[in-house]
Amino acid sequence: MKTALTIAGSDSGGGAGIQADLKTFSAHHVFGMSVITAVTAQNTVEVRSIQTMSKEIIRDQISAVFDDIEVHAVKIGMLGSAENIEMVAKTLHTYKPQHIILDPVMISKSGDHLLEIDAVEALKKHLIPMATIVTPNLPEAETLSGITIQSKQDLYEACQIIEQLGAKAILLKGGHSAGDPNDLYYDGANYTWLRGERILTKNTHGTGCTLSSAIAANMANGLGIEDAIYHAKEYITKAICESFAIGKGHGPVNHFYRFQEVHQL
Repeated sequence: MKTALTIAGSDSGGGAGIQADLKTFSAHHVFGMSVITAVTAQNTVEVRSIQTMSKEIIRDQISAVFDDIEVHAVKIGMLGSAENIEMVAKTLHTYKPQHIILDPVMISKSGDHLLEIDAVEALKKHLIPMATIVTPNLPEAETLSGITIQSKQDLYEACQIIEQLGAKAILLKGGHSAGDPNDLYYDGANYTWLRGERILTKNTHGTGCTLSSAIAANMANGLGIEDAIYHAKEYITKAICESFAIGKGHGPVNHFYRFQEVHQL
């Protein structure tokens, strides 16, 4: 049984964060484990409050998992503060997992800030250099690169800047673009476009969490990074197509659409 560990915040609405990550792992036949970095009171409309965990309990959760269970991939999402970023980096450096998928969560779907402003530099300094792949959306890529992205050339430049921070690869997600959600993959030498088609739905809560977790699960299952990304893109696209109109805002994607298709047969 392959395993994956998510280090992220909890979403009480169930559509993003730890909840989305564990559903995604299960959908890929990977045993999921979790380190909760923050508890959020949120739903499909808003984030009402956030309680960040202490760096000590985050450290102890990571150590408890690694000291007992073999971890085949790690996905990192919401961390909240600079001190928690530093603690996660320090603890993972001790255990040296083979695959680290970093989703630099900064702002929620509802527009609420999930990462303290002064924590961005800590993310760039301590975690990005450890990442197998970083998966920013356009606003996150602008923050990490320090440039405004307005053209295709800007996308290429942003990828280069983030790669120079130490990341082995970057998947710059195009969901926030005006046109089709085409993603750009950069491995430090070559650019590859992953074409997408805009799906007319507002139910996209947790898409970034789900995509990065799918990449982690695919790599835990032995896929190379490019194949892992390709299949994760395919998975999130179908999950959005089969999403749920739950709640009054951005509903969740359907993590288990594959099993429902089998059941219907």
